Amino acid sequence: MDTALAQGQWRLRQLVKLEQSQPVLVHDALERLLAQDDSLRWSLVISAYLDEEVSLARAASLLDLHPLELREQLIEKGVPLLLGPEDEADAQAEVDSIRSWRRTAKP
Repeated sequence: MDTALAQGQWRLRQLVKLEQSQPVLVHDALERLLAQDDSLRWSLVISAYLDEEVSLARAASLLDLHPLELREQLIEKGVPLLLGPEDEADAQAEVDSIRSWRRTAKP
């Protein structure tokens, strides 16, 4: 294994461990890093978008872009747009979920 890669792995493990005991310290450091490195911020946000952890609108906000501007950039870069259910079954599952939520949310 490459020495630099091995060094990076222990650092990441320790950073995750440190986040458990000192979350503010790690959060602040990460915020500073992301503010300084546009490429890292883009990669992290787009990865979260593709993993469906953030919406297109939230990703745009995190990147200080208008959602339409981000959409254009994603299309230019060949990044798939996640715009709703992929098929009829997914759409029906969303409808069923909303109906179920409405039944349980009524006082």
